[in-house]
Amino acid sequence: MTDLAQLVPYDEALSRYEPVIGLETHVELGTATKMFCGCPTTFGLEPNSAVCPVCLGLPGSLPVANRAAIEFTIRIGLALNCSIASWCRFARKNYFYPDMPKDFQISQYDEPLCTDGWLDVDVDGRAFRVGIERVHLEEDTGKSLHMGGATGRIHGADYSLVDYNRAGIPLVEVVTKPVAGTGVLAPEAARAYVTELRDLLRCLGVSDVRMEEGSLRCDVNTSLAPHGAADWGTRTETKNVNSLRSVERAVRFEIARQAAVLDAGQKVVQETRHFHEDSGSTTAGRSKEEAQDYRYFPEPDLVPVAPARDWVEQIRASLPELPAARRARLQADWGLSGAEMTHLSNAGAVDLVSATVEAGASPAEARKWWLGELARRANESGTELSQLAITPAHVARVSAMVRAGTLNDQLARQVLEGVLAGEGDPDTVVEARSLAIVSDEGALAEAVDAAIAANPDVAAKVRDGKTAAAGALVGAVMKATRGRADAERARELILERLS
Repeated sequence: MTDLAQLVPYDEALSRYEPVIGLETHVELGTATKMFCGCPTTFGLEPNSAVCPVCLGLPGSLPVANRAAIEFTIRIGLALNCSIASWCRFARKNYFYPDMPKDFQISQYDEPLCTDGWLDVDVDGRAFRVGIERVHLEEDTGKSLHMGGATGRIHGADYSLVDYNRAGIPLVEVVTKPVAGTGVLAPEAARAYVTELRDLLRCLGVSDVRMEEGSLRCDVNTSLAPHGAADWGTRTETKNVNSLRSVERAVRFEIARQAAVLDAGQKVVQETRHFHEDSGSTTAGRSKEEAQDYRYFPEPDLVPVAPARDWVEQIRASLPELPAARRARLQADWGLSGAEMTHLSNAGAVDLVSATVEAGASPAEARKWWLGELARRANESGTELSQLAITPAHVARVSAMVRAGTLNDQLARQVLEGVLAGEGDPDTVVEARSLAIVSDEGALAEAVDAAIAANPDVAAKVRDGKTAAAGALVGAVMKATRGRADAERARELILERLS
């Protein structure tokens, strides 16, 4: 294990080495039932309550493939520009972990349903085409829970429990081809790809893609080789990275760590690694198995899958407007530049801004709040924008209050703060915190007179024609009213009194 203090600074690492990344994204499909049985797929049920002889692998039970899961996988493949197999079949992938009740996983090996596609992503104005090696269908495993200890991992735990509710849920794996040529943008390119894929899957309606619930999980492959080397370096696979931010951090850390290993004259070990959210670091897991270690063979209890061409074309015709096309349309509708739209997309704010506009805000207002105050708060808390405890309707209401003159920007930020803190909707927060702008002319006039009386030197400058000095008096009025005064009207009153 590389000491954190020995990591090579990121820019220095990239001055000597070329990174190659790859991503394996696991997506739980949003079907009503599991892949090979009729058990429900509802998240959060009582442990081991959504199981049956089939998904527990009991003797004599036989699987039956879920047609909806096959259709969802074809939808994903078509949206990723893949070729759809006219004939393929399932295989048994043998390995022995407590969360695998049958001691094998029904998956696809050398005959996947979708192959050879691509997905375009944009990073800082540069376009990258990420090749898709395969999109294949399998069943998810159960979930091991390690009780006791400080980390939640098996090391240091007092005992382990297994919840098999997740075992058998339809799972699609989207595997990229090696992505070279990203250079210093490798971490951002990895995040941009997973972001674009997540948006695509949500748009297709095939998954809720909730990374926090594990319905989208990403394995991040990273390797380094000296610039100009004929061969790529040995890759590591950081497993089950569960946020977009962590995808980027995992690549960045592995580049710095592997550079330290190579600088020391050592070899990078091909292995799985665990990502630690608290430190942004990775630690060794287990040596990476090769395909032969899983002893794949065709699943004898399932017939091959042979989707008819007319069915595939019907699915193709039913695809919705995909995210890239939608962004192009919204960019034109909102009058944004390409760079502005890319910024919006990279921030994960396109859907949020769109929903805020639909709720009544202007595109400029929606962008202002989501990319300004709310993005700042998301960064401070280390969360995604979409995970903030505020809705587009809330943001649209705050925008309407500013537009109507009920709030100024300073007060609006306080309202957003209250909503994020769980104090209620914007109207409730305004009332509870008494945040509305002071619109009573008499009260405002009193504050103006008090400011003039308290600052005679400034008032004298204004009387002498130095109107810029009125800003100091406006500031005094705002301070006295705790930011609730109408600044423009306060300035007008000051100039009237001192003219």
